[in-house]
Amino acid sequence: MRAKLVMAVVALLPLIAPGPASSADPTPAGLWQAVDDDTKQPTGWFLIRDHSGVFDGIIAKMFLKPGEDPNAVCDQCKDDRHDHPWLGLEIIRGMKQENTDKFADGTILDPRDGKIYKATMKITPDGQTLVVRGYLGIELLGQNQYWTRLPDSAYSMLDPSINPNPAVNTTPAGKRPPAPHKSELPANSQNSAHR
Repeated sequence: MRAKLVMAVVALLPLIAPGPASSADPTPAGLWQAVDDDTKQPTGWFLIRDHSGVFDGIIAKMFLKPGEDPNAVCDQCKDDRHDHPWLGLEIIRGMKQENTDKFADGTILDPRDGKIYKATMKITPDGQTLVVRGYLGIELLGQNQYWTRLPDSAYSMLDPSINPNPAVNTTPAGKRPPAPHKSELPANSQNSAHR
């Protein structure tokens, strides 16, 4: 009888005791897109990587407004990121899994003013939305950003210096990449492509 009771408790333990997430739980590692709240247009892509349970994130692609500098650097940063280009800049640091869907104890950098905020990330159960929250002091006084996971095919659109999957950046020796389809050419060059 005692052995059956012990076995029943052992069987139920995973259901009642919080523990590390299973490998089936969604992870924030991947490529994410942020959009402007007002225009609903993309503002940036962010690549989050898992370094043995500690997550960091870089700016992987920028969507600039007319007049914005494509070679912007973090000239307001006060740490090791000072004067680093925005593209590839590590803006998320030190995120660790707190529970199944929440990652905390990290920071997020605003490269526009160099300010560093405490941060958390929560991932939806389907793994397709990441809620990134930056805050000063207490988490309650923060602001959320909602990022959407991009498909693996989006990695091919990253600058080769940023892309973690070099296989999509290489063309076999002696082979040329396929010519762009006319829909991929700028409007003013479509006529010259047919000459």
